[in-house]
Amino acid sequence: MGKKRKRRAEGNDSNDRQKKNPLPKEDEPKKTSNNKSYIQILGNGMDTQDTSPSILLFLDKWRFLFNAGEGLQRFLTEHKITLSQIDHIFLSRVCSETVGGLPGLLLTLAGMGKDGMSVNVSGPPDLYLLVKAMESFIPNSAMGYIDSVLRNGSDEVASASSRKFDRLFSPITDGVVKLSVVLLPPRCLKVCGSMKEGSSEPNPPLVSGSHLAEDLQAQWMNLTAEVALNPGELSVIYICELPEIKGKFYPDKAAALGVEPGPKYGQLQRGNSVVSDHQNIIVHPCDVMEPSTHGPIVLLVDCPTLSHLQELSSLQSLIPYYSNTSEQPVEMCKKVNCLIHLSPASVTSTTAYEQWMTRFGDAQHIMARHEPKNIEIPILKSSSRVTARLNYLCPQLFPSPGFWSLQQLKSLRSVSKFPRELSLPTSCQITYAENLLKFHLLPYKELGLDNSNVPATISRTEILNELTSNIPEIISASEHISQLWHGNNGIIEELQLHETPLPSCLEGITREDMEIVFLGTGSLQPSKYRNVSSIFINLFLKGSILLDCGEGTLGQLKRRFGVDGADEAVKGLKCIWISHIHADHHAGLARILALRHDLLSGTPHEPLIVVGPQQLEIFLDRYQMLEELDMQFLDCRDTTESSWEAFESNDDNDANGSASRLKNMLRQAGLMTLISVPVIHCPQAYGIVLKFADRTNVIGKKLPGWKIVYSGDTRPCPELVKASHGATLLIHEACY
Repeated sequence: MGKKRKRRAEGNDSNDRQKKNPLPKEDEPKKTSNNKSYIQILGNGMDTQDTSPSILLFLDKWRFLFNAGEGLQRFLTEHKITLSQIDHIFLSRVCSETVGGLPGLLLTLAGMGKDGMSVNVSGPPDLYLLVKAMESFIPNSAMGYIDSVLRNGSDEVASASSRKFDRLFSPITDGVVKLSVVLLPPRCLKVCGSMKEGSSEPNPPLVSGSHLAEDLQAQWMNLTAEVALNPGELSVIYICELPEIKGKFYPDKAAALGVEPGPKYGQLQRGNSVVSDHQNIIVHPCDVMEPSTHGPIVLLVDCPTLSHLQELSSLQSLIPYYSNTSEQPVEMCKKVNCLIHLSPASVTSTTAYEQWMTRFGDAQHIMARHEPKNIEIPILKSSSRVTARLNYLCPQLFPSPGFWSLQQLKSLRSVSKFPRELSLPTSCQITYAENLLKFHLLPYKELGLDNSNVPATISRTEILNELTSNIPEIISASEHISQLWHGNNGIIEELQLHETPLPSCLEGITREDMEIVFLGTGSLQPSKYRNVSSIFINLFLKGSILLDCGEGTLGQLKRRFGVDGADEAVKGLKCIWISHIHADHHAGLARILALRHDLLSGTPHEPLIVVGPQQLEIFLDRYQMLEELDMQFLDCRDTTESSWEAFESNDDNDANGSASRLKNMLRQAGLMTLISVPVIHCPQAYGIVLKFADRTNVIGKKLPGWKIVYSGDTRPCPELVKASHGATLLIHEACY
């Protein structure tokens, strides 16, 4: 079953027909009952601050998810939220921060059930660029139904008029919810048409193999025909409006007016007037019912930059939702009950944003972006519990997570990074989001916040007390390991006691020479205990190397090194090597590259070398239309042993200079060779051999360099066996 699921996820199933599940049209039957509704914060990324949290809108008929950042599947698994029950994913922006978890999610759904499953996805029109990029490793059968939020509740997309941003679009208008969107571009646009910043040539047109990408691309070109806008700059504000709540029906009043029980009672409750059965009068709903109440309204606001804020403050299409405006009568204003702010602190802490928030009167504001206090509360508790237990047993092999306490963070010079407290009128209700915090919409009597589902915090002390209580002998085991590490060459003596010779390449080695961190050892799908494949080789002052970069790699770096420490680790990367095109080995790559570009912006640096299969180059080239990745690609086929020999004999084989740059990088990092070894898995799958340079110890003795071999995904493979001869460390990938 596992092979069948993976084969289908790779697109090798017999049914390559694209599955569609479009949204209801206005002329379709509408379900009008909606007894229970709430909106909930899914705190993915709250502790690591590496991705945008997701928001769940729960309705009787629908389950809507807003944004799908990296680690979303691990989060859903941890908190027992069924992925298959999500009907639609809406994206506030198209960037690695909001869509990093989408490729893996689509592939997981494609492997569910007999014929696979799919989910609807909608976002800004530049979503077509992501679709084109994902087509390099996700088959059409797994794509589901992907469309723009500009579709107005029917098959017809707004065309000429869609060039005007400041208007409402309503992709969903059924009896359960009306979902409207407002496009939010930045005020200061730097380029025109399809010209990218710093480019003198127009972006080449995409040759689409999918009508999905063609349709979305046409919408994007139409939208930007008269406006200068770069892909990735457009944000979306979502407005969720529930239908009005009918007032209470009084049967005694209806009877007094001569209406007999039966179908006419139902007509009155549906808002229709009826003729009295016993009196010569027309009975209106207002005669027998309390006045209706406006349905709850929720806004999701993602204002990523200050230039977007300038546009946000002047949007005319939001005027009906302001409570204190002189631009329209009070009776025309729609009362907003809750606003969820996905905007970063650099925006929300400004006076201009605060003034904009006050326009909504006494609405509940939930600040769902990264808050410093959340770094103390692990989102993946199962994993953090295991980490704490292993750290107790052997802190040298299993370091504690790199998060600082809030008190420690505030004592650092980086305290200036923390946003100031919002200073709003007391009428504005502000809550800082917590994981699984709810805001109830229906029943109306329960309208408001509900923190009953917010997980209780568990301290390290509580975890260890539970551990020592359940396994008392672990105390002596921990003490024994500590004695080995802190004794006089204790570990070496232990090895010699078991007649295990210490390799000469490890003589005099210290932790500062090299550290290997297993960021992910899971397979196929993320679990609540382990992340998917990624290995971080830390060479400290000489930089670092990543072997594979599955979804959530950045989050794992932050769990290991802390929020700021992970940024330093990303800046210090010299090379990322990807074994093959399966998503569980590279879906976190774009997020790492985009972050590195941002961190090093304004600092002289060279593009990061990425070594991988040819299909990965196609994905990265297309994705760079959305975000600047600042990388130089080298095909794994150009790093095999035979390719290196050909390069050494003739430099002309290195057309774009990538091999020369890689060789220089290896020399600076103290490595002699990086060799990709073909293995038996999917097409263009590789293992890797890293051979470090010889070194001299303190007494002048020359010591051989160590050798690391990583198998990648493979079946038994003679080439890898041969390449592993003399290896100091052989790492077998977890999947096979």
